[in-house]
This record gives sequence, structure tokens and C-alpha cells, in this order.
Amino acid sequence: MQAPAAATATFLLPARIRLGGQALTRPIAQALGRADREDREPGERAQLLRHFDVLPRGFPVAALTRAFDANDATLGAWVRADPAYVRPDLTGARLLASGDALRLDSQEAEAFVSALRPSFGDAGMPIDAPRPARWYVRLPREAKLPPMASPEEALGEDLFEHLPEGPEGRRWRALLSEAQVILHQHPLNAARAAAGKPPVNSLWFWGGSVLPDHVTTRHAQVQSDEVTLRAFAKAAGVEGSNASLPVSGMRVGLFDLRAERDLGVLLSGWLQPALDALRAGDLAAVHLDCEDGACFTLTRSQRWRFWRKPVTAIDA
Repeated sequence: MQAPAAATATFLLPARIRLGGQALTRPIAQALGRADREDREPGERAQLLRHFDVLPRGFPVAALTRAFDANDATLGAWVRADPAYVRPDLTGARLLASGDALRLDSQEAEAFVSALRPSFGDAGMPIDAPRPARWYVRLPREAKLPPMASPEEALGEDLFEHLPEGPEGRRWRALLSEAQVILHQHPLNAARAAAGKPPVNSLWFWGGSVLPDHVTTRHAQVQSDEVTLRAFAKAAGVEGSNASLPVSGMRVGLFDLRAERDLGVLLSGWLQPALDALRAGDLAAVHLDCEDGACFTLTRSQRWRFWRKPVTAIDA
């Protein structure tokens, strides 16, 4: 049976170095050796934008996640102001955790945000926390927003190397300094320390944007546990759900496996079922998109490429 051309399964994978040193099964090694490969732009932003077309061009994370979390995203421009843990060292300060990693509950988030509201209100930028791990600042739609690094880009690095720069960044740096003082003095951090939890002593500004005019994707469904990807899917009007192992045949769509570090789980739970569906004609193609930019396309006709050797490792 020949699958329809649109019957494809696409897997978002982590950078291959995160899976290095783990053995491939022979069928997968052989299939990858015979696959078409293309090297694309690395990084989370480039990886997601290979699957979503956004107009006007950009990566409007804060606005899209706001639309995912609340019903007021059209009211202005948005900047994520996620709770963060920063630790000073001899040369500066390092971002060690933010968002979900801080394990805040809704009452804690509201307590911290309540302390910040007067300062942010005076600056004309209301702050709120519709989700404990995702805090937002609202600005007028026409506000000029400086480039802001994502927390993944700054994690473990010197905080000051990733702060907003230039004239437009100055107000954000000043506001961050004021927020750090307020958070450092908050009594809730003592209770968190006693419970073995990291303090919330900073914010991370990022993702500044307004809602785009148009978001589309070629995928009929998206499975992901990660909010940014789910927000893109919602904006594109496609079905979104948490990632779950296939139990009755491989399905079509976009499957987010970037958080998985066990190659064995990826192979047995996802890639081998997809390869079986490809050989049976239930899928027309299987696409592997790695965060380091390596992209593989597997099709049924590639089984005739006998001259190609199996790959020796996922990151070969």
C-alpha cells in the first residue's frame, strides 16, 4: 500500500551530541546511512521556524505563550519576565535556573509578583503571572523592544553578557536591578531555602513581541510537553497534545522529543515504529530534525541504496 504524500511523521530531536556514546540498532543505523541528509541552521529558534511560518517574520515567543496562557494577548506587546535564580561569583553572576526549574506554586508566584507590581506599575509596564513559571510584562503595542536572549542561551553563563543592550535596553537593566533588590529581600525566599528550594532572586526578560498576523504549519497535529511549541501549534490552529508513545501504529504529525536523552527510548518507542510504518507503506516519509541543524529524511525507496554504509553513531 502506498501512503498519501502528506502522511509523514516528523521528530524534533535534541542536538546529537546529547545522545552521543549510545549505540544505534542496526535497522536504524542502516536507515540513517541511506537517508537524505541536510545541514540546516542550528538552535531552538531555527528548529521551530522550520515547521512554522510566521508573518511578519520573527520569533514571537512571549505573545504566543501569552495567548496560550490567557485571553488578552491582543491588548499590547508582551515580554516574558520569568522568575529566575542567579548566583553571584567572583566575576559577576550566573543564571542557574528559571521558570519551571524553580518549582513555584501559584501562591508563591503571586506573592513575588505582588511585591513587584508597584515598581513595574510606576514604569508603565504591568506585571502578572498567569502561570507560576511564566510571568509577563505588558507594554503598548508600539513599544520598541531590544533583542533579548532566551534563558536557554544564558543558562550557566555570566548574566551581564546577555542583558538587553543599547538605549532601549537601559530601562530593562534598571528595572531588573530594582526587581532583584525586591526579590532578594522577600521573606518567602527564606522559607524556600529552608525547604531546600532555590531562591527567586531575579527575573529573566525575553521573547518580547506582539501577536503575529499569521502562523501556519504543514503538520496536522503537534505532540509536545513544551509550552512554546504548543503555543505555536495553537496559533496555527492545529491539534496540540502532550507527547505520548504510539500504542496502535505510528501517527502522522510533529512529535517533540527534544527533552529525551535516552537513545534507547527514542529508538524503541518512536523511530523503530516509524520505520516499520514506513516499510509497510503507512507513512510516506519520516523526518528527523535535530537541534544542531542535522536533518534526515527517510523514505521507503531508500531501501534500494545498498551501496550506502550504516552510520556508526547518531552524531557521526
